Amino acid sequence: MYLRSTLSHSDAVSSIELFEQGLTAKSVALALALAPNPVQMMYQRWQVRGSGALMTRDRRQYDIETKLLIVRRHLQGVSGRVLAKEYGLPSPGAVTNWTRIYRRDGEDGLRPKKRGRPPLNREKPVPESEVEQLRGENERLRAEVAYLGKLRALREQKRR
Repeated sequence: MYLRSTLSHSDAVSSIELFEQGLTAKSVALALALAPNPVQMMYQRWQVRGSGALMTRDRRQYDIETKLLIVRRHLQGVSGRVLAKEYGLPSPGAVTNWTRIYRRDGEDGLRPKKRGRPPLNREKPVPESEVEQLRGENERLRAEVAYLGKLRALREQKRR
């Protein structure tokens, strides 16, 4: 069973048995008193994989060339269900998602993303010139003088 599905295994098995008898997702949801959305998703998976819709699949990553080929064919009018069946995708929703990403971000949106948090850049930027370096040192020394002046004033107040 899919990890994100809200259907129990027995509900999914019963749903598939009813799909195979010719019932639609809406009628199966009503007959089994289930939420319509998970039943509709199971129905779409069943249309692509038949009774294999109950099997969990490993999360495969598809290379960019395959994704582009699928998206371009989808944009030419081939249905997501046909493409999902032909390329062994988990559901037609993957084709829809890739097409949406392609329209929004182009080819770069379909490229694999680097996972995890980006590394912190702990190195300080190198000053561009000697003038920049001297300005930075001057600023630091002014702050130090101001701090020491305030410290001296506080000590004078305590002595009084």
